[in-house]
Amino acid sequence: MTRTPRSRKALILCLAAAALFTAADLGSKHWALDQLSQPSPIASDPACEPNEYGRIQPQRAQRPPVVLIEGYLEFRYAENCGAAFGFMRDMPTLVRKGVFYIAAAGAVFLLLWMFVTGRGGTLFAISVPLIISGAAGNFVDRVRLGYVVDFVRFHLNDRWAYPTFNVADAWITIGVALILIEGFVEGRREKRAGSAGAATPG
Repeated sequence: MTRTPRSRKALILCLAAAALFTAADLGSKHWALDQLSQPSPIASDPACEPNEYGRIQPQRAQRPPVVLIEGYLEFRYAENCGAAFGFMRDMPTLVRKGVFYIAAAGAVFLLLWMFVTGRGGTLFAISVPLIISGAAGNFVDRVRLGYVVDFVRFHLNDRWAYPTFNVADAWITIGVALILIEGFVEGRREKRAGSAGAATPG
């Protein structure tokens, strides 16, 4: 199957959108650092390193959360030493950093290559700047702070809580969902086309 490479204009729009989404993520994290946290006198040094008791002390202390929907949704400061939603937070530091940095660079390179060479349809094209910006936003946090700032918390009256996340995690989740939807729709389209071809008399 011959694919038509996307135009330079499409690439520029993709990168501009990624830059805008990244700025939104980093801006929201800056707000969370300023409004939802304060310096901690017992911060671990370096960040995300266990102390002599095996516990990781946060770099900053929590301020009172900003409640959006009482009992369900709030902005509460949290520090994530792992990947999205806390994944791999208990792995050794060198392993975490190696996996995160390589995965982020690899994902950005692969998605941009697929975008430029014309892979995927409209939903894939929309997903690329979302996923790239999410990877970039969390990467900047890890390099700058040593951890990722999370602050969006869904819960059910504190009896159950979804892992605290940030805007970058939301971008990545939306982007992956768009790719899955496009794959599902394309699969059904190909299945219908195959069924129609089989039903057509030779």
